[in-house]
Amino acid sequence: MEHKLNIETWDLKRAKEKTAQALIGAVHSSGGLSLRFSAFVFKLQTVTNTILERDLWEGFPSSVTPDYTSFQLWDSLQGLSTYIRTMLSTQALLGAIGVGEKSATVIGATFQWFLRDLTGMLGGILFTFYQGSNLDSNAKMWRLVADLMNDLGMLMDLVSPLFPSAFVFIVCLGSLSRSFTGVASGATRAALTQHFALQNNAADISAKEGSQETVATMIGMALGMLLAHLTMGHSVAIWFSFLSLTVFHMYANYKAVRCLSLTTLNNERSSIVLMHYMETGQVLSPKQVSTMEHVLPLWITSWGSKKVKFLHPRVYLGLRISSLDSLNMADLIRYAGSHYKKAKYVLYEKKGIVSIVMHKESTAADVLQAFMHALVMANLIEKYKSAHSESQSWMDKHYEDLMLKLQSSGWKSERLLTPSIVWRANWTCSKGNRK
Repeated sequence: MEHKLNIETWDLKRAKEKTAQALIGAVHSSGGLSLRFSAFVFKLQTVTNTILERDLWEGFPSSVTPDYTSFQLWDSLQGLSTYIRTMLSTQALLGAIGVGEKSATVIGATFQWFLRDLTGMLGGILFTFYQGSNLDSNAKMWRLVADLMNDLGMLMDLVSPLFPSAFVFIVCLGSLSRSFTGVASGATRAALTQHFALQNNAADISAKEGSQETVATMIGMALGMLLAHLTMGHSVAIWFSFLSLTVFHMYANYKAVRCLSLTTLNNERSSIVLMHYMETGQVLSPKQVSTMEHVLPLWITSWGSKKVKFLHPRVYLGLRISSLDSLNMADLIRYAGSHYKKAKYVLYEKKGIVSIVMHKESTAADVLQAFMHALVMANLIEKYKSAHSESQSWMDKHYEDLMLKLQSSGWKSERLLTPSIVWRANWTCSKGNRK
């Protein structure tokens, strides 16, 4: 009598994937029990998974957000085109410095390279000082701007040999442009890595992305060297290759940031969500909002769409009290004592612009509530004369429901991604005295 036992092994990191299967036959006889393997089949996927695990994070794809795969594909393609163009621009730059010419001096080339690097370092410091706090809140836009500045920097390197008298100036401009790229790209990459990590595996994702980028760099350098060799001495071919790859690079970057469905609330995403909620009573999902938000500066995208209504440009967060005159200060005190007794913020409206004064003890949740309240007021100013009363009434009725629907739709409603609030104020309200 023979009994067959089917044994399967499962990878616990991928609960839906069977990695191996064994079929064992057990035969009873007078001599006892004997076992024999009748089949042992390995799936091809087992071998594939073993290889991919070296460059993919643990638990993929359940450990990352759904938008990562498409983003990484376009990001790798744009990176590949960058490394190919780098070989062309570097070749032109080295030729302009004097590599291969007998008349060139080592000290002269060293000095020119030193000025180039120094300009880039100073540019990076200045860019961080002026825009560092704004990178998290507009990660998509700065990611795209960073690569655009990188394109401009490489273009300057390629152009520099055509103007020998202004060579150092042009090269320094290119280095300055790339310095912005380094700061913005690094900062936004950190923000996006936190977005992609679903199981507190940001470090694993970052490390594996570095490995993938290294592979793309090696392939890009090899293709770049081949292209540089084939186009050497042919200016038209060099410029055609460079410009074609630049156009593709910009397109791939645009597609990459368009793939992102960020779940954090910044100024624009908050405005889009609130406008739709006030009209329909429903909250849009992060994926729906991602198709509506802008990945370029608002002044560029709104140039051809004058009729589109934007609320967030009409809201100013972090008003400085000392900038108000005595009349405006009196109005602000009156608002604080009447409409915002229990709130950790005060709204002040003038000429259609709603300014927010945050209390020094306000929390991240207070900042989000204040910004939402200001958006509501900005939307109601044209309809009602008493915008403070109407907006406060709307907040009392709908704000809690809005927060619950945001959470159920997949939004992170704990805080608002916004540049640092430099100016805050302190005030107390009482029946007998308002201060």
